Amino acid sequence: MFPGDFMFNVFPVFFIIVFVLVIGGFIFAAATGVKQWSYNNSQPRLSVNAKVVSKRQNVSHHSHNNGDNMAPSHSTSTSYYVTFEVESGDRMELHVNGNEYGMLVEGDKGKLTFQGTRYLGFERNFN
Repeated sequence: MFPGDFMFNVFPVFFIIVFVLVIGGFIFAAATGVKQWSYNNSQPRLSVNAKVVSKRQNVSHHSHNNGDNMAPSHSTSTSYYVTFEVESGDRMELHVNGNEYGMLVEGDKGKLTFQGTRYLGFERNFN
């Protein structure tokens, strides 16, 4: 048996394992998203008095290889999160869009509306 024969015998098995893992990862991510969406839809819409206690951003960097011997392109995406504290002292961090993130200021008080883990809005008290 030649050393090259080993690679020809192992490569198809390795390829199938990697293929199954990648497809499995996509299926798992999709199932997790559907489960979260279903959970949120089954929850009541609540409006509670709350205070903005903190804000954070999560910046993800992406690299794309275009092939054609071109230099890879890079992009970023930013996710925005706001932590609210309700009257009982409990805190919850919710994902918000960039416009909402920019409008909310730590210390703002008002009425938070949410459904499960889904942010629906925040109406400030201007007293």
